Amino acid sequence: MRPALKSGLLPVWRDRDTLQIGIDPRRAIALSGMSQAALVVGLLDGSRDRDQVVAAAAARGIPVRATERILTVLAAAGVLDDFPASTLRGLPAPERARLASELATASLAHGDHDGGARCIARRRATSVRIDGDRRVAHAVARILCSSGVGEVRVGPPGTDSCDQTCAPDADACRPKGAPHADACRPKGAQHTDPGRPNGAPHADLCRPKGAQHTDPGSPNGAPHADLCRPKCPPASPPGWGRLPCHQAKPGFVVLVGRFPQDLAARLVADRIPHLAVLATEAIGVVGPLVIPGKTACLRCVDYARAGNDPAWPLILAQIATRRPDPPACDAVLTAAVSSQAAAQVLTALDKEPSASAAANGTLELVMPDWRWRRRSWSQHPACPCASHTVV
Repeated sequence: MRPALKSGLLPVWRDRDTLQIGIDPRRAIALSGMSQAALVVGLLDGSRDRDQVVAAAAARGIPVRATERILTVLAAAGVLDDFPASTLRGLPAPERARLASELATASLAHGDHDGGARCIARRRATSVRIDGDRRVAHAVARILCSSGVGEVRVGPPGTDSCDQTCAPDADACRPKGAPHADACRPKGAQHTDPGRPNGAPHADLCRPKGAQHTDPGSPNGAPHADLCRPKCPPASPPGWGRLPCHQAKPGFVVLVGRFPQDLAARLVADRIPHLAVLATEAIGVVGPLVIPGKTACLRCVDYARAGNDPAWPLILAQIATRRPDPPACDAVLTAAVSSQAAAQVLTALDKEPSASAAANGTLELVMPDWRWRRRSWSQHPACPCASHTVV
């Protein structure tokens, strides 16, 4: 283990003898009798184990007992992390630098003392599939990619395809196989390369599926494989239908907008946690987050709404294939909803799905109000998902 001062907290001096770790009173803690702490604190960057910290301080004239006392006081105050050496080995330096803010936030927000290592490890081990309306879906994908989620795929609802993907080392969600980071440029968009004559546009990184382009380095300008399209298997795994575009089932699915009812039913049958997200009519709704067999599913919500409104089944049948054009979802609502949705996904990954505020509930934002409100949804006994029975 390698002790490190929590990287999200700034150490400042209140006087010659009192060290304050953190600025905001809700995080900060003041420690007196720390006149010899300055040099020791400077050694707490996670690069040394405890014995090495003590030895380095002793080499600079700090008595061993003083260093041991400082480390004990910092640990008792909850501002010291023991960063696992295995995480240092598992995270390449560029990746650790990219995720530094994620590590610091996870450590502070969850009260962990491993520098956020376990949270990031869970995120990196997870594959998330996002289906639905492109604007919100891509915004959620960008946040999840930047947060260290191992794989994020975006595609139209209920199809074999996925038009965007990101890998653990991606700077942002980008087309799979693209030679450099592309921040989710809409399909068909071009950008100019300063290194080309007169800033000429180079090959479209988000070419429509199946399109080809010629490679000057290939014989006779022969076309090579489309860089944009993810390589999907010819057939979906048994029992999974049309959803996946890669052989393994995703660990988590986000459904954005209106989607086929059988899609949610397949997710419940396959025991895949999923989150519903909707942004329309100047209203954002995040949830429910469905833990199959344990929480209310999306059909439970429809049963409840039908109990309150007998016309809901008829309305539901119509909106399955129709939507307002244009949708009443501006840039502010898109940002708010995508941020809330990503936050609930990360809460489910960092802790457990039931820790999300969207489990058995929806988080709702009605513009122009800025306040999110939670509505609870009960598990419906008439629903065939058997969500009222814990398995």
